[in-house]
Amino acid sequence: MRRIHHLVPRRRTLAGAVAMLTTAALPAVALQAVAPPAAMATSTARVIVTTGGDTGAAERVVRTAGGSVGRELPLVYGFAAEVPAAALPALARTAGVRSVTPNASGHLLSVNPTLGYDEKADEGALSFVSDVVNARAAWAKGYTGKGVDVALIDSGVAQVNGLTSGNVINGPDLSLESQHADVRYLDTFGHGTHMASIIAGRDTAGTPASYATAGSFTGIAPDARIISLKVAASDGGADVSQVIAAIDWVSQHAHTDGLNIRVLNLSYGTDSVQSAALDPLSYAVEQAWRRGIVVVVAAGNDGTTRAELADPAINPYVVAVGASDPVSSTGTKDDTVPTFAQRGTSTRHVDVIAPGVHILGLRVPNSYVDQNNPAGRVGTRFMRGSGTSQATAVVSGVTALLAQRYPTATPDQLKYLLTAGASKTEAAKDLWQGLGTVDAGSALGVSITGAPVQSYPAATGWGTLEGARGSSHLTNNGVLLTGEMDIFGRAWKATTWSAAVAANTAWTGGTFNGYGYTGTGWATSTSWAAVTWTTDWSSGTWSSRSWVSRTWVGSSWDSRSWVDSSWASRSWVDHSWASASWS
Repeated sequence: MRRIHHLVPRRRTLAGAVAMLTTAALPAVALQAVAPPAAMATSTARVIVTTGGDTGAAERVVRTAGGSVGRELPLVYGFAAEVPAAALPALARTAGVRSVTPNASGHLLSVNPTLGYDEKADEGALSFVSDVVNARAAWAKGYTGKGVDVALIDSGVAQVNGLTSGNVINGPDLSLESQHADVRYLDTFGHGTHMASIIAGRDTAGTPASYATAGSFTGIAPDARIISLKVAASDGGADVSQVIAAIDWVSQHAHTDGLNIRVLNLSYGTDSVQSAALDPLSYAVEQAWRRGIVVVVAAGNDGTTRAELADPAINPYVVAVGASDPVSSTGTKDDTVPTFAQRGTSTRHVDVIAPGVHILGLRVPNSYVDQNNPAGRVGTRFMRGSGTSQATAVVSGVTALLAQRYPTATPDQLKYLLTAGASKTEAAKDLWQGLGTVDAGSALGVSITGAPVQSYPAATGWGTLEGARGSSHLTNNGVLLTGEMDIFGRAWKATTWSAAVAANTAWTGGTFNGYGYTGTGWATSTSWAAVTWTTDWSSGTWSSRSWVSRTWVGSSWDSRSWVDSSWASRSWVDHSWASASWS
């Protein structure tokens, strides 16, 4: 099984130094591409080399130049080496090399004991990320996402500090765990909580000015409200039919019962090769867009093997988000695009990028991620994660800020603000970064008057459900969920479904695709009602608690669907979480 590798912050590990040491204050190694003086021709430098994943190419360059490879540093996908000074420029230019820094002593970070990290210097801290995307400029003008709902289709949201101040409502739980009251709505996997915290985390509800003060945890749009639709179980198992059902629910309920869903965050994607015009997942997000919802979708994390965007980021209407690496500075001119991030092609590439490397979000104690990646924990509340999923959450937060500023703006207008206000990096190709890193402050200075209207050919959704799955399939009792049927074994008729979506009738009460999927209304003021399922595609019963005990080997997460390389298998792989078990 192929693995995608990513990085934890370079200050987390340095040649055997403790995890709290940093190279931030070390003098930079001279990497100018010039011939060294004759007296230095045989001089060497002891360095730390970090890469975007595979260290093999960099190690070969070191040995070919007559240097030696020392200790392996797997946490940062790097190694220590002694390298002839003349070879340093070539080493730094080697494909996949992220940094070449002196192997020297570091100094203690200025850790905030309340948070457990250096909120000013740690480039994974949301306070740092907020500076990168200039969210503070929006806060200073009073825009914090207040009054804007962001639908989050994911693995649920846990009630951990930072997401308990009235900023989360549970929409329908469409996951396999919805049949068990003790885990219904809860994030047993750990991903949805991480995304929610990036978008709208806050320790307490406050004023725009208070969010900019040091010492508290604050997401990009702290006054936005998360509408959580859980589709993934504790091992990440979810079928594309569940995700489509969730998207369709958001489309129909965006402005019912006091909701004001302006943004949909989808840190998800499959390796479908179906045309965006035919693919049902692509059609679902396009219909949400046409109903006034800005759909923000992850580009995917198969960048080392695949250029094309994941599905449904392939749809030209939505905002396709790639990841950036801030390279330890809040300025964007020197930002790079990490190797794991899919970039797209000249036909369809990412629209914008945002920080997506070792981002610090809220952890869910004892969730699957938490149990399997203890070294990814920071302090008692946080976990690092890398991928286009995290970048997508950042962009969703910025979009919520803009949606508050322009309450009647269309999705096309808000997409225009995001792209027109973005800042290009000089260190990545245009194809890789789209229009550049999102900038909330600059976007607020762009007028929506005269914003272009997107006019791509309309999708039909008449493709196959199996094609939308790509290589991702659920398994139960040894039976794969394949073909044109949903998780209940009901036939999927693309033309019938797509016509219902177009008519805004895909959901009738709690029924979707002819089956009673969920309740018909709110059970409480903060949670949608659930119902008992009676059948599935393989055994005809949902009585088994196997959904909770992880006998589900849901490739929707374990292969490529949930496009965040901080997690399992090909989708969630990153030592930011710390352990190879997420591979």
